[in-house]
Amino acid sequence: QVQLVESGGGLVQAGGSLRLSCVASGRTFSNSVMAWFRQAPGKEREFVAGISWSGGLTYYADSVKGRFTISRDNAKNTLYLQMNSLKPGDTAVYYCAADSPYYGSESRGSWKYWGQGTQVTVSS
Repeated sequence: QVQLVESGGGLVQAGGSLRLSCVASGRTFSNSVMAWFRQAPGKEREFVAGISWSGGLTYYADSVKGRFTISRDNAKNTLYLQMNSLKPGDTAVYYCAADSPYYGSESRGSWKYWGQGTQVTVSS
C-alpha cells in the first residue's frame, strides 16, 4: 500500500513557525514531483507549493511566497514545508501530494497520491 503521512501540525500563535513533514512508504518518490496543498473549512483545496524531483525547482502560491519553504530529502523519502511568519489566514488542513506531470500544477486532479492531512491552526 502506498501511503503519504503528514505530521508537524498543531496550534501556533501568529508570527510563529511550524515545520510539516510528509513521509512516503510503499514505494520511492525520489523520481516524482511533490507538492503541498491546504484546505480551510468551507473552501476549496488550494495549491501551496510544489517541488521538482531533484529539489532544484520550486513554485509557490502568492499568498505564501517569502514565508514558506518547500524542500525534500529523497534519501528519507520525505517532503517538508517550513512555515514562518504564520498568519490566522494560514489555518487549514495541509496535505502532501505526489506524482504529477508538472511540479507547479495547481490542479487537484493532476496529482496521483495524497496524504490524509495535518491540521494547522494559527491563533490571533
